[in-house]
Order: sequence, then C-alpha cells, then structure tokens
Amino acid sequence: MLGSTHGTLSTHSRPARVVACGEQPPHTVHGVADPADGGGQRADGTADVDVSGRPLHAPVPDLDRFFRPASVAVIGASDTEGRPNTGITRQLIAWSERVGARLHPVNPGRRSVFGLPCHAAIADLPEPVDLAVLLVGDPVPVIEQLADAKVKFAVAFASGFAETGEEGAAAQERLADAVRRSGLRLLGPNTNLNAFEKFREDLEGPAIALITQSGHQGRPVFTLQELGIRLSHWAPTGNEADLETADFLSYFASRPEVGAIAAYVEGLKDGRSFLLAADHAARQKVPVVAVKVGRTETGARTAASHTGKLTGADGVVDAAMRQFGVIRVDGLDELQDTAALLARAKPPAAEGVAVYSISGGTGAHFSDLATAAGLRLPTLTDAKQAELHQWIPEYLHVANPIDNGGHPVGDWRGRKIIDAILADPSVGVLICPITGPFPPMSDKLAQDLVDAAEETDKLVCVVWGSPVGTEDAYRSTLLGSSRVATFRTFANCITAVRAYLDHHRFTAGYRSPFDDAPRTLSPSARKAQALMRPGEQLSEHAAKQLLRAYGIRVPREQLVTSAAAAVRAASQVGYPVVMKASGPQLAHKTELGLVKVGLTSASQVRDAYRELTDIARYEDVPLDGVLVCQMIERGVEMVVGVTHDSLFGPTVTVGLGGVLVEVLRDVAVGVPPFGEHQARAMLGELRGRALLDGVRGAPPSDVDALIEVVLRVQRMALELDGRLAELDINPLVLLPSGQGAVALDALAVCH
Repeated sequence: MLGSTHGTLSTHSRPARVVACGEQPPHTVHGVADPADGGGQRADGTADVDVSGRPLHAPVPDLDRFFRPASVAVIGASDTEGRPNTGITRQLIAWSERVGARLHPVNPGRRSVFGLPCHAAIADLPEPVDLAVLLVGDPVPVIEQLADAKVKFAVAFASGFAETGEEGAAAQERLADAVRRSGLRLLGPNTNLNAFEKFREDLEGPAIALITQSGHQGRPVFTLQELGIRLSHWAPTGNEADLETADFLSYFASRPEVGAIAAYVEGLKDGRSFLLAADHAARQKVPVVAVKVGRTETGARTAASHTGKLTGADGVVDAAMRQFGVIRVDGLDELQDTAALLARAKPPAAEGVAVYSISGGTGAHFSDLATAAGLRLPTLTDAKQAELHQWIPEYLHVANPIDNGGHPVGDWRGRKIIDAILADPSVGVLICPITGPFPPMSDKLAQDLVDAAEETDKLVCVVWGSPVGTEDAYRSTLLGSSRVATFRTFANCITAVRAYLDHHRFTAGYRSPFDDAPRTLSPSARKAQALMRPGEQLSEHAAKQLLRAYGIRVPREQLVTSAAAAVRAASQVGYPVVMKASGPQLAHKTELGLVKVGLTSASQVRDAYRELTDIARYEDVPLDGVLVCQMIERGVEMVVGVTHDSLFGPTVTVGLGGVLVEVLRDVAVGVPPFGEHQARAMLGELRGRALLDGVRGAPPSDVDALIEVVLRVQRMALELDGRLAELDINPLVLLPSGQGAVALDALAVCH
C-alpha cells in the first residue's frame, strides 16, 4: 500500500520463399504523412480530421456543471423508509449541500421529500437544472422531458440494459438514440452513486481522478484518502450509453488539480475515442494508470456479461495503451500505488535508482528484482563510495546497492549517509526496503528518511515489509509524511517507480502521432483503390500490384499463361527462378505443391508450368496465371501485415516471418497512426530482434528498409480503411544493410 506520498514530489503466414528482385522502390518517406499530400491542410487552414474523416483531436467535454452543478433535480425522489430511492435521495441531498447546489425533488405522488418542496413533473421545476438524477426503471420516456427543460446532464442508475444480453442491448440503443436527439449528456445506465461520494477537502497537493466501470473496484483507490492522498473526482461510467471513459479521461487531463488518472476498464466503447483521449492526456503530461480486464478468454467473457461491451483483442489493447503512454497494471493494489506516486511526484532529476538498506541480503534481493524489471542502478563513483565509507565500515558494499550494516542508522551517521546518496547526480530515486520492524534501527531510519525527503526534490521510497502495519514508524512516521512514498511490497514499489520513470521519459519526448496522420488521399491510394475487389481475396499477383502502388518493393517477376511464355519470362528475369501459381483463392500454395524453387533451365520451367497448372486443375483452384520470379538465397524473413480490430480499426503487425510466424508467434502490434519512433519501438518488442543485427557471421539486415515498409503499410491501412480487410506480406525478406527489403509473397482481402 502506498502511503502518504511526497509533497515536493508533485506534480496468415506461409512458408518461406527465397526470391528477390532487382527493382528499387521510389524515394523513401519516413513517417505517416507523404509530402505529396501538400501538408494535409484543408482550404480553410484546418486539419481536424484524417483521410477517413475521423477526428484528430479529443473533444474535451465541459463537465464542470456535472460535478459542480448549481441545481439538481431528483426524478423519483422518495423519503419513505425502506425504499431504495430513499437512501439515494438522502445521499444526493447531502452531496448537493456539500457542492452548494439547490436540489429539487420530482415525484407526482408527494408534496414534499425530506422537507423539500416536491414537484409533480419536470416541467414544474422552478429554475433551469444542470443535473437530473433518474431514479426510474425506464429512463427513455424521461429524456424528452429533460430536453424540453434544457437540462444539461442526467444520470441513469437503472440496470437491465446491454449487460443482460440482446434484448437489453436493444433497450440501451433506444436510450442512446433518445439521448442523441435530446442534446443532453447522460451518465449510465447501470451506474451508481460513486460520483456523489464525500471527498476529503482537507488534503492538499495534486489529486487522483478516478474512472471505473465497476464501482466496487474503485473503492481501494477512493480509500487512499484515509492515507492522506487526495482524490478530486470519481466517474462511474456504467454501460456508457453516452458519456464514456474517454470523455472523462479528456476532461480530467484538462483539470489543473489532477495529478494522475486511475481507471478500471472492463470494455472500451470506442477505441478511437480512447486513443484520442489518451493522446490528450499525454499532451498535457498527465499520467494515466489503468487496469484493463479481459487478458484471458474467461476474463473477456465475464467483462462482456457485466458491461455489454467489446473487450477487444488484448494484444491490441496492450499495444494501444503502451503506444499512447497509458500505464497498464494488473491489480487494484498496483493501481492505487502507481497512481498515487505519479500524481504527486515531480519529474526525476536523474533516472538512476539507489537501493539503501540495513541488510546486505535485503539490498541484493531488491536490486535483483529492480534490475530484472528494467530499473537502472548506477554504480556509485569511487569518490562517492569513499565518502560513504566515512560512516559505513570498509568491508561493506556501498557501490549500489548500499549496505550500512545496521548500526550506523541508530545514530547521527544515518542521516549523513542518506544525504550523501541523495546528493549524487546520478541518483534520481532512493529506495529503502525495510523488511521488518526492529525499533532500535527501523524507527530511526524511517524518521531520517522522512526528514531527508523534506529537503530534497528527489523521490524517496520506503518499502515497509511488516505484515502487521500497526507499527508507529509505519502508521505515524511514514504515512504521516507528505514527501515519502511508502509501499508494502517490493513488487508494487518497483512497478510504481518504473512507471514513474517511463512516464516522464515518454512525455518529455512526446509528439502526437495524430499530428502526422494523413489528411488527404495520396496518389498511391487512388491507384490502390482501382485494384480492390469488394468482398474478394486478391491473387498474389494483384496483391503485389497493391504493394507496388505504395512503393513497396516486390520481386522482378512476370505473370504468364503458357509454358512458352514462362520460358521467355525466365530468360528475362534471369536464372535461377521460382515459379508459383497465382489465383484469388490461394493462400497456402506450398502445401498444395504450387511452388517450384531453384529452376535453372528452360526444360525445368516448361515442366514446372505444366505441373503447376495440372495440380491447380486437379484441386479445382482457379488461376489467373503462373508467376515467374527471380530467386535469391539470403536475407532475414519477416512478416508485415494489416488486420482489422473491432475496437481500434486497422492495426499493423510486424514480426519474424516465414514458418517462424506460426511456430514462435513473435510479433508486435501498432495501432495507426504512429511514426518512425513507434515503428522502431515495435521492433524492440520482438524476442528475435537480435536476428536483424546479424548472427553467426551473417551481415546486419536493412532495418531502415523494414521500418519504411511498416510505415508504408500503415499508410495503406489508414487510406484503405473500409476497403482493405487484411494484408499479409510474408515473407518480407530483409537484405543486408543498405540493400533494401523485398516482399516475396502477399495476401490481401478486401471488405
């Protein structure tokens, strides 16, 4: 558990081919936008939508009057004890008093509710209302009345909508339609009272804003207030018939008091909206920490039954979050600890982590875990080690981790050691694991750490490992500090510190990929569109024409329809050659014997043509011809492809190709738009990345050419969205550095 944290700490694969070509692609264009587009500006100088007409900036809804209304109407208000509406009405009255709002009960069966005048109908309200809370079973008939009364926001608690199945989903769509026609904004249905909780107003510093789709799952974060950590908002989004996670994400990222956003997400309503909101938060440098359920089939199925939303392929969700800086954690304990640290910690002065303990075993254990997690523990200089040995016995290790042996923490030396570590310019974070309470040492050490944290802008973390948690050094000294981050486990501390360093590194160099997204169709797109066949799979020959349209290098090859033509083509292409059957229904040609490799003579070519066409005829596979291609026997085989995700739309995949894609499944996913930096980061995610650098005497591969193909495929995915259902370039052979990449085979499926 993170205690009261620091105060200055503020704010379709196929077997391999061995074919290459002699053709070179046109000049390369890194990034998403093609200079041929003229910068993507429209005539009026704006550029708010991409080539598909989708927005490029997150709309930031004005939700001030939702969270701080001047007037509230409670539809279905009650004061009859024992009824559910009564408890809700009572809580809303108390909340309205806290935020300074006037509350108006509405119920035709009552003249007053809890002493307040009760109105028979919405039309009878004495003043315009900012927020209406609907305590009715079917909110649809009420929406039109709210629209007539110019109500800005409404909350629907009723359940029985999309979370219950098809019939409920249809009812939710009727509700959403009514809301769209009304012009008001709706929270829910199937939401709760979390937005109207009592927040502590005596806490200072940057706050956490909380978004949940299951109210109970947000309770641990809300309870952080009892440890002195400020919360400013709680948005329980429910089924998201209108207002969704992305709306609150954008709004909270724009609030000056919000230091971090914590989210529990079961399903995303719209992937694009979520990415735009995450992009907005990254632009504002506001960290977003999220638990997203649905990593497994069971989790995904459970989430769908609870919220009635798609969970999306988890690998795509993971990639999308990582791409836009959303910090994904698995547990609610990680959510609260990481969000609390990020909300209050200033940017790091350095990325180095120093581990300091009263036990060599503790320091070594923690350092192993921290290093394995990617934290950098710099070796302290000889001069710094000599300084520390003024107070620490010479036989103890102080290079980092730093072992004080125990005794120095009990006197004046303890503070000297801490100050000396914090003064080192390579150290940005000091972590002190205290595995168990031993008052003669642990109490003094805790107090020295708190006192030192008061005089530094560097992050000071303590792991209090006692399972009891009632010790005075923990409850009073550590949790009483506004400047020390206190954790209960090694794992949570490491997760939070890594997220802290990653976030500030990410936002320091952040450039929104939406800024470079194509605004207009390129000449390549217009050529490609003429090649598309709606609802069909293209032949290899046609798919390669699609790649040519986007400047992606394909083999020098000819499509022939006779044995004599095949012989002529082979002499022009140059022996040895590869011959492959080409047809719109062919995906795995090798398995059918429809590929012949290493042909070196006219007679072999002639025989191969006849054999390929005979097999196709026997298998009843229609062909558009036979490809005669030049062969090459070198290069690393990769796969680059496009698929369509139900939440995020087109996605781009890159990984090890040939048969390895089926065996190893070593691929990385990117969600367009993204730039060169992200494309290179995708390669860094591959377990087999070292193959590209050359192994066992092989030369380094042309990684720049691979990046270029990924970016051109991304542009194709964006410009042909709605037309291109799937693209699979496998293998894409990477030649040695400086020699390019060749798409040896391709499969394309049209919508």
